[in-house]
Amino acid sequence: MPTNVYEPRPLEPGTLRVIPIGGLGEVGRNMTVYEIDGKLLIVDVGVLFPEEHQPGVDLILPDFTPIKHRLGDVVGIVLTHGHEDHIGAVPYLLKLRQDIPLIGSTLTLALIEAKLKEHRIKPYTLNVKEGQVERLGPFELEFVAVNHSIPDALAVHIATSAGTVLHTGDFKMDQLPLDDRITDLRAFARLGERGVDLFLPDSTNADVPGFTPLEREIGPVLENVIAKAPRRVIVASFSSHVHRVQQVLDAAVANGRRVVLLGRSMVRNMGIAADLGYLKVPEGCSSTPRRPGTSPTSSSSTCPPVRRASRWRC
Repeated sequence: MPTNVYEPRPLEPGTLRVIPIGGLGEVGRNMTVYEIDGKLLIVDVGVLFPEEHQPGVDLILPDFTPIKHRLGDVVGIVLTHGHEDHIGAVPYLLKLRQDIPLIGSTLTLALIEAKLKEHRIKPYTLNVKEGQVERLGPFELEFVAVNHSIPDALAVHIATSAGTVLHTGDFKMDQLPLDDRITDLRAFARLGERGVDLFLPDSTNADVPGFTPLEREIGPVLENVIAKAPRRVIVASFSSHVHRVQQVLDAAVANGRRVVLLGRSMVRNMGIAADLGYLKVPEGCSSTPRRPGTSPTSSSSTCPPVRRASRWRC
């Protein structure tokens, strides 16, 4: 391993530099840095989950070395959505400088604020929504709605004196989403007509033929499985998959079942989603065990979180 870190040459005024810290060629550790006129903008700060051959490793963080000595130049961190591979490393970066503003949607900021509370960090935040335009130093940001397996995901259009970048974050083309919030192709078309110099889209599964199944197609399958099951049903899900948990709740209630959410992150995230109105918990549906150590009844459905990130995201 070399002992010295490569230091890029200083930028000429009006030149934009893009530094991919992580997330390229891997599913996780998403972090991109944009630099112009001596200022830095960061998009996402995620973690990478270990593989089976990495025992004892809990999380893999992005390498902050290229920007560690320039944190005073960072004007903000844009968070495209609330998945761990996009927000999970934020606490570790903010421990180096706690007053970096976080910019994101309502649910995304709520999820990261809950995580930061565990680290005893109170962040500076800016809540944004699709169609909103904000200026941070030399960067003008416009936010675009995109559909994903977590609500409130956003793409960001970054305009600078050197040119424009469209950074999508994760998205999918579900034209009939449960929350009726589709990827805003009209906004993409409008930005394209104005001219985009650099397009950085999500490419997960881009080499897999076909289309991603609609999320609402999962509901009838869940309801059928739960209806036929004589006893308890266990449904594994990512702890942030609000729409999947919503369909489990609806299917369970339709069959006279109660639902128990298991796992600290699952209970926390679904509680946040319910408080903000993203998750509708039907009346009479139990969401957590009554007391520690209580096992769900045989007529219940349980939702434990998936521990490891999957390359095949719905």
